[in-house]
Amino acid sequence: MTGRIKKKQIQAELSNFIALQPEDVICPLCDRAIPKLQRDEHHLIPKSHGGRHTAVLHRICHRQIHAVFTETELARQYHSIELLKQQEEMASFIAWVRLKPDDFFERTRKSRRLKTA
Repeated sequence: MTGRIKKKQIQAELSNFIALQPEDVICPLCDRAIPKLQRDEHHLIPKSHGGRHTAVLHRICHRQIHAVFTETELARQYHSIELLKQQEEMASFIAWVRLKPDDFFERTRKSRRLKTA
């Protein structure tokens, strides 16, 4: 159990962390504003394949990418936002999620293709 003073310190640290984030961040995948608590950084090339560059995405968009593609596919074929947008399964997801509110989140399921591989 945490004391009252410790709770205030933790809350202050969290508010400072959230305050450091830019206010209006637009998801480059779905073109919707990303609420502070829904921001995820996606390595365009996975870290396991030497990637360093990231893009800030909606949490649901980020999870969808990893539900559809393996890390090897991301490193070799889909290492940019433009390439991700062109892929058929991601394009249908983007069309669907664009109609949702900015703070929308739903559980993401692995692709059948990845489950059977």
